[in-house]
Amino acid sequence: MAQRPHLYWTPCAAHCVYLMLEDIGKLPMVKSALKKCMFMNGYIYSHIPLVNMMRKFTHERNLHRPAVTRFATSFITLAQFHKQKANLRKMVTSHEWSASKWSKELGGKKIASFLLQENFWKNVVHALKLASPLVKVLRMVDGEKKPPMGYIYEAMDRAKEAISKAFSMKVEHYQKAFEFIDKRWDVQLHRPLHAAGFYLNPEIHYDKPDQVANEEVVKCMYDCIARIVPDVETQDKILNELDSFRNATGLFSHNMAIRQRKTKSPGNHSIKY
Repeated sequence: MAQRPHLYWTPCAAHCVYLMLEDIGKLPMVKSALKKCMFMNGYIYSHIPLVNMMRKFTHERNLHRPAVTRFATSFITLAQFHKQKANLRKMVTSHEWSASKWSKELGGKKIASFLLQENFWKNVVHALKLASPLVKVLRMVDGEKKPPMGYIYEAMDRAKEAISKAFSMKVEHYQKAFEFIDKRWDVQLHRPLHAAGFYLNPEIHYDKPDQVANEEVVKCMYDCIARIVPDVETQDKILNELDSFRNATGLFSHNMAIRQRKTKSPGNHSIKY
């Protein structure tokens, strides 16, 4: 980067979100829920007859869902357990379970005990409130439908907002998780480039003008222009084009440009218009 000071280096967004999930997974309530869930999942899926019994009670639904990272898989599996809570409890209180060898084995006894513990399910809900919004961000940045650069800035804001709402704005329940998120975001992921991508995303720019007009966002936009394009005459030309983009004039006012604001990736939209 010393040889190319006009360029930006930015870490992998998916890896940074993964690290946020890993940090949250260390919180006591979350760690407890994940540990018990992963034990049950591993035990069930290591015994085919038990898998068949489980699928009978869950109406052929599986508990394990593959995902892009280990921690994402853990939280998605946790969500599946929560969805099947009633059915799993029916299973371990059924005659079929009582008559099976699993009800006599230590592993099976642990499963029944965990599934009938109210505190376990309380921890599951707590963990999902913290992690589910971040899993959504991870899916978005790791997907191939749209490049994440124009979306990650808003996606992280939405994730934090979803977490706080899930806990009815009671900060004490998510303060530590926010410290983890903010640390990873500020140190590794928060770059002017992401704010500029947010500003230049037509899907967001025209629907949420107050957000893109935020002083921090606009400053980051200007900082990016100054760094990437040192020539002042070119900078002025870019600013003129930005006026057209912001006010939806010129080609940006064309019906096709308006229609494709939400269907084309931000980069393709800008190249065309």
